Amino acid sequence: QVQLVESGGGLVQPGGSLRLSCAASGFTSDRYAISWFRQAPGKEREGVSCISSSDGTIYYADSVKGRFTISRDNAKNTVSLQMNSLKPEDTAVYYCASRRRCYSSSWYIQSPYDYWGQGTQVTVSS
Repeated sequence: QVQLVESGGGLVQPGGSLRLSCAASGFTSDRYAISWFRQAPGKEREGVSCISSSDGTIYYADSVKGRFTISRDNAKNTVSLQMNSLKPEDTAVYYCASRRRCYSSSWYIQSPYDYWGQGTQVTVSS
């Protein structure tokens, strides 16, 4: 059974940092691309970042470039999202999801993703 489980969310002050993790089980995550999405209250879910399996291709949403870093540890079957310089507008439920590859034209679109985690809440507030 394929499972993606997010962890690491919480409450942080503006300017602070959090590190999210996505643990994969039931499949070998190094053969799949993993993405992070987020959904703020009253807003649509949006793509945050995607990391490919084979060539290490990475994409970021413009809103997080320079602040967020995605990485993967294939030995641990995990993908992490280091979030620095957090802003109140980063407040959302963060989800990880898997698909075969990241494509520049579609990594941020939800429908091609096969599996999703349950989400972890990130709240940026003073």
